[in-house]
Amino acid sequence: MTECIVNPSARSGRDRQILEDLKTAFAARNIPFREHFTDGPGAALRIAGELTGEGKEGGKLTLVVLGGDGTLNEVISGIRDFSELSLGYIPTGSGNDFARGIGLPKDTRVLIDRILAGKEIRRMDVGRLVYHSKTRTLSRLHDENISDIRQFIVSSGIGFDAAVCEEALSSGTKAFFNRIGLGKLTYGSIAIRHLLKAPRIPVDIDLDGDRHIHLDHFLFAAAMNTPFEGGGFRFAPDADPADGLLNLCVAGEMSKPAMLCALPRAYFGKHYGIPGICHEKASVIRIRTELPMWVHTDGEVMMKSDDIELTCLPQVLSLIV
Repeated sequence: MTECIVNPSARSGRDRQILEDLKTAFAARNIPFREHFTDGPGAALRIAGELTGEGKEGGKLTLVVLGGDGTLNEVISGIRDFSELSLGYIPTGSGNDFARGIGLPKDTRVLIDRILAGKEIRRMDVGRLVYHSKTRTLSRLHDENISDIRQFIVSSGIGFDAAVCEEALSSGTKAFFNRIGLGKLTYGSIAIRHLLKAPRIPVDIDLDGDRHIHLDHFLFAAAMNTPFEGGGFRFAPDADPADGLLNLCVAGEMSKPAMLCALPRAYFGKHYGIPGICHEKASVIRIRTELPMWVHTDGEVMMKSDDIELTCLPQVLSLIV
């Protein structure tokens, strides 16, 4: 059985036609197929949990996701057992950083053919976020039930980049740019404004238990599994989603004007070497901030925290490519 989780609002309903094409292709080959539509925050997570948890049908499961990075994040977070599952992904969002980062073809017909064939499988890492501290400051658009653990496939960050995501998810800016086909500009436009008001507080970061970073004026940290986040910003140009490591990009000891200059360079992955930006690789990352800050997983923001742990789960996901 092939199960398909669909976000009907990922890009003004564009995925509805793609779903019809997918259903037609499966019917032509007499392959059982069933769709599940999301109806709000947390729905994809719940559906994925039901399909992969206790009481699931036996045998190998093919799970197809139609939506953006946020929908994919919910599915990844909801999966209970990766061992008997193959995942197919057809991006229909505005940012599509995951598809960009691993080089998925843009032609949805090609993706449908590959999912139908199911022969080419790529083993991929998945990131796991653990909240060691939870606050009552929740995102304007959050799941009804917030777990202590969240998984991610693109990136997870705390600070400035998460604050940008929090506004992008709930503001009219993203909807406006999506309507005119320029959704990738959402994050850049909001980022410039947030840089001017971003707080600078102390942070302590532990890497694999044997390295430590302390900054007195912390801006953000992004643990990257793939190269891109924020609609095409190449924060980790050499990230490999199958090496068992997270690429950590940290920005802190730099002025806001300097950060404004660094932002466009980050879009092209040319920000390494700028004073105030550091880059590390680790399998386990613990971040403690003096005050709670927004936290995101693949652009999805639930709450603020001042103590999080990020871990790489090596090659647990079988992706149909």
